[in-house]
Amino acid sequence: MAESKPSLLVVDDDATYRARLAKAITARGYEVRTAADAEAAIAFAEADSPEFAVLDLRMPGESGLDLLRRLMAIDPTTRVLMLTGYGSIATAMEAVRLGAVNYLTKPADVDDILAAFNPEGTSPDLNTDLATPSLARVEWEHIQRVLSDCDGNLSEAARRLGMHRRSLQRKAARRRPAK
Repeated sequence: MAESKPSLLVVDDDATYRARLAKAITARGYEVRTAADAEAAIAFAEADSPEFAVLDLRMPGESGLDLLRRLMAIDPTTRVLMLTGYGSIATAMEAVRLGAVNYLTKPADVDDILAAFNPEGTSPDLNTDLATPSLARVEWEHIQRVLSDCDGNLSEAARRLGMHRRSLQRKAARRRPAK
């Protein structure tokens, strides 16, 4: 009798990234299915719930956090990893609170992605994130969280933060501070 491969669902709106990631994970012994959006991912999960899922945080339509909620409702044993190019402490905490086993920022190596599903396999450099973040980093993450809460509406976020819209636009466009 042949061994069954663990199933993994990759959900990302970037077709090139999704295809490359799926190919690399397949080469490591997984049965990989891919989806470009939340609806396609839910259809896969309802037909045959995956053991693992890699979700992009920001996609057109439903966000990765919304998809995470829906996947957990279908099968709470699915091990979900949130992957994003817009990492912040607030979204990482929200993803873990909703049931994700881990949270990585892009670009992430395939080996790092697969290792992130194993909570015992912590890497030695994970403790570097426990250091007190800089004021610039905290400000950037807070701005990203408020923007996320406002569904990207810059004017509404500026009102909530009590700052001028153009100032917020400049601050939000900056890259995430290193520490």
